[in-house]
Amino acid sequence: MGLYFARRLGQALLVIWLAYTLVFLAVQLLPSDPVTIFLSADAAANQATIDAMKAQYGYDQPLPVQYFSQLWGLLGGDVGYSLASGQPVAERIGNVAGSTLALASSAFVLAVVLAVALVASATLTRSTALRRIITNLPPLFAAVPVFWLGLVLLQLLSIQLGVMSLFPDGSFASLAVPVVVLALHVSAPIAQVLLKSVAHVYEQPFIDVLRAKGASPAWVFYRHALKNAAGPAMTIAGITVGTLLAGSVITETVFARSGLGSVVLQAVTAQDVPLVQGLVLLTATAFVAVNLVVDMLYPLLDPRILKSSAHGSPHALAA
Repeated sequence: MGLYFARRLGQALLVIWLAYTLVFLAVQLLPSDPVTIFLSADAAANQATIDAMKAQYGYDQPLPVQYFSQLWGLLGGDVGYSLASGQPVAERIGNVAGSTLALASSAFVLAVVLAVALVASATLTRSTALRRIITNLPPLFAAVPVFWLGLVLLQLLSIQLGVMSLFPDGSFASLAVPVVVLALHVSAPIAQVLLKSVAHVYEQPFIDVLRAKGASPAWVFYRHALKNAAGPAMTIAGITVGTLLAGSVITETVFARSGLGSVVLQAVTAQDVPLVQGLVLLTATAFVAVNLVVDMLYPLLDPRILKSSAHGSPHALAA
């Protein structure tokens, strides 16, 4: 058990380091250094000002020095300083990350609940027509863009019905609607994979044994089928974190919520490369952390993972 956890943790740290390296190399491939790009639209900036800012932010150092200096700072929680505001990037992101985290986590929980509810309804219903309708809902949720659904709901609820403010006002609707919009999109891949996984479990002989013993359909589904089918769905849930964060940024922009969405927009508009770099690293770290948690939960569902971990990822066995 300890070896399994240590191996997964080592892999997670390796992925974060590779993400940092790729982001650093991407910055070096820009036409110029971040300070020059940031000040390119400022007619008052002269070469002396550019050189002074480059020295202040460390962009006058050789590339190896920049790489290891930034890496060492990253290990200590120092992601650099925003060129636009002069604030530490970690502080700038931390000031608004709570709002985005609340939106993303609420949407994720609701997405899982929706996915399980859809799969349970499709599995337990006796109506073939209803089952067909339910199984077609996840592809529909996946096909509808988050921004389009958000705009449609704003038009309907705010302008036509007047039951919701165009801007966040602390009401239940202004808090719940963005969560629902994001959760519908995120629930789609989880539900699709869970549907296929449950169908595969129902083909196993032990399901026939349970039915022969008189177990009710609900008992078979919730106590046995769902647990055995949860592995692939957990993998997809971890992978959708990237979609979840991107969708959170879009949703915040559509609903005028303060959060990482506004920071991303400001950073890109101002060409604040260090801030953009910090946001990318934050996204990569969140993605890796969630997938690490998924890996840690796998042995609880299938103890065979511990025996086979030396031969590959648990995702491969669960799939």
